[in-house]
Amino acid sequence: MRSVPDGAASIMVGAGGVVIACSPAAGLVVGYDPMELVGRTATDLLAAPLPATARLHCAGRTDWSGRIAVRHRDGHRVELELAAGSLLGAAGDALWVLVATPAESPGEPRTDARDVPDIAMLKQWALDQLPLPIALFDRQGRASAVNAAMAHSLGEPQRDLVGRTVAETLPGYLVAALDDIGEVEEQVTRAGVPVTREVRLRAPGEALERAWLTSLCPVKDEVGRTWGMSMAIMDMTEQYRARQRLSILNEAGLRIGTTLDLTRTADELAEVGMDHFADFVIVDLLDSVLRGEETETRLPGAPLVFSRAAQRSVLPGCPESVVPIGGIHTYHADSPPGRALSAGRAISHRVDNAAIRDWAEGRPERAHSIRKHGIHSLMLVPLRARGVTLGLAVFCRHRTPDYFDDSDLLLAEELAARAAVCVDNARRYARERATALVLQGTLLPHRMPGQAAVEVASRYLPADAGTGVGGDWFDVIPLSGQRVALVVGDVVGHGIEAAATMGRLCTAVRTLADVDLAPDELLTRLDDLVLRLDRAEAEGSHGEVGATCLYAVYDPSSCRCTMARAGHPLPALATPDGKVEFLDLPAGPPLGLGGLPFEVAEFELPEGSVLALYTDGLIEAAGRDMDEGCDLLHDVLAGPGRDLEKTCDRALRTLMPDGRTDDAALLLARTHALDAEHVASWYLPAESSVVVQARALASDQLAAWHLGGDAFTTELVVSELVTNAIRYGSPPIRLRLIRDTTLICEVSDASIAAPHLRRARVFDEGGRGLLIVAQLSERWGSRHTRTGKTIWAQLPLPS
Repeated sequence: MRSVPDGAASIMVGAGGVVIACSPAAGLVVGYDPMELVGRTATDLLAAPLPATARLHCAGRTDWSGRIAVRHRDGHRVELELAAGSLLGAAGDALWVLVATPAESPGEPRTDARDVPDIAMLKQWALDQLPLPIALFDRQGRASAVNAAMAHSLGEPQRDLVGRTVAETLPGYLVAALDDIGEVEEQVTRAGVPVTREVRLRAPGEALERAWLTSLCPVKDEVGRTWGMSMAIMDMTEQYRARQRLSILNEAGLRIGTTLDLTRTADELAEVGMDHFADFVIVDLLDSVLRGEETETRLPGAPLVFSRAAQRSVLPGCPESVVPIGGIHTYHADSPPGRALSAGRAISHRVDNAAIRDWAEGRPERAHSIRKHGIHSLMLVPLRARGVTLGLAVFCRHRTPDYFDDSDLLLAEELAARAAVCVDNARRYARERATALVLQGTLLPHRMPGQAAVEVASRYLPADAGTGVGGDWFDVIPLSGQRVALVVGDVVGHGIEAAATMGRLCTAVRTLADVDLAPDELLTRLDDLVLRLDRAEAEGSHGEVGATCLYAVYDPSSCRCTMARAGHPLPALATPDGKVEFLDLPAGPPLGLGGLPFEVAEFELPEGSVLALYTDGLIEAAGRDMDEGCDLLHDVLAGPGRDLEKTCDRALRTLMPDGRTDDAALLLARTHALDAEHVASWYLPAESSVVVQARALASDQLAAWHLGGDAFTTELVVSELVTNAIRYGSPPIRLRLIRDTTLICEVSDASIAAPHLRRARVFDEGGRGLLIVAQLSERWGSRHTRTGKTIWAQLPLPS
């Protein structure tokens, strides 16, 4: 066989004229790396169009030789002598084998015709220069040509391979894998159908599994008759391992980080590692991470404190482990795990390594477990995300005979990097959730203030950890005249922002309630606040602010309740006889829309009725609509004389399923009434002489209540309030005394002018009345009513 001349270059061109393989010499001819040429269109390299004869031969799929011009990478023109031979590809399309040599320059002696190789020789040179193992077989299935790459892969001379069958040509381990090789040959040569097989196995003497792609294609003439067969063998091990690694990472993306739970995420990492390349996996998280701290704080040289978050093994029960789940343990900074954490990168070790042996012997139970279970190699992979070290993953092998290699180390690092981001997300979420719960806990009432109007019980249940703390709240606010305000609200969204917004609204409601605004007026002011918050949040790009709210005021002296709601669920009322109804209260728009009115409704509540206020998280759930939730709440409240605390617990058990996605708040209030033994009232004429009568009425009532021991202060406050109403108000004038834990004096008139303190000059005859009231009472104030206003003062009970 003639040798390939110096400077000869070979290229294989496939469908569409795309270069599918080339020799190193071909790259030198045009100034490109061979891999840069693969995938390019061959005509892109031409400096001049192909000769007409070449195009004719190409169309007819016949061999051709001649001169062409190509463009070098640096731009100069290169003349080449080209020989082109055609083959039939696996899909029936034409493959071209091109062999080129530098053309003779003008003035150089012409090459003797006897030195010009024939087409057959050019094809052989092309085969020899292709890096893929290739063999051609005749119609009898005997090898007629074998290239150098095939001979090298088999470790035998080319001449010894010619004449062999396919089974005799292939390595024995490939023949064993292709146990139907005879049927494959029959399919290719008789049916003219190409066959491609991917084989994955471990070759003799090799530790790792490899992958080969074997392609057998018929060789046909221009009329489609099969004259032989070509065989190409490609080592696809790197591509196979890359695909395998990508597949595992894709799977890990679906399996790791499914929740915002730290230990669950750690367990998912251990499970994926055990399923694919390790026999025993440990995931340790820094104890500071589980405590919610930002970084580990320790003295220099002090050991790192870890908590065992997860462990998985191919053996039942993880017998290799010497630390239980949740167990606290340490790694010293100079140990292999400590060095891996300090370096911030994964490190693989064999157990016979001196450092690993010394570290194992430092804890006898660890050394015993390694020997007992035959652990022979391990990888130490730090879990780091956003510049913070979170923990360490340890991958071990004992049932798998192979040691960990570089590809395993790369895969473990990528898995750990993904898991670390999920762990960090879970850590940040847990910290935010804890902050939101603390914030919410400081704002929600822990103990209801003592008052005579209602008996209350309440429950607040945050959503599951994966959803985030919401903005539900409730409150019980004492008002003047022994009245009480009941409020429940729900801020849109979850997390710190929702809790902070809830805090603002809760504080605003208390402030507005303190000035005794009517329910509709209070919701209007609250709506304005939400609009301002919404504009502020929009400027900060935190999203829209929205909320719902229900505000109710109950007066125990009249047993009437005034309510208004802003897009909130209807309240439920359970009367003393055990009947339950949802009150027909106008809906009103949610807070934050602006420009729409809120309507007030007033209801008479029989003494002993239970009023239920709640958020939508209580009655709504996955697979259950609001009507079904209301029916369940109806059943919980039905029945006379139910204990409020037990009713709250029953409501949560009945209405709150596992996996809840929203917070829920429930406030139950049983109404009380102030009878004649606690309230006394009189209508007075608007005459100055009536002040003496008012003082006498108050004194007599205190005596009837057995509170007359020190009535002077009460009489003085009554006289000042009545005098103020006569002088500045309008009739009718009413005096009312309420006895409970304190004594409340109220004077009402028909004027809407608000009273205010002022400083009286020395010679002024008036202006001191409210100042005296403010000095003598614990609290005082005024409120508007439907018919005017009421000025009130709260005094300690006379002894």
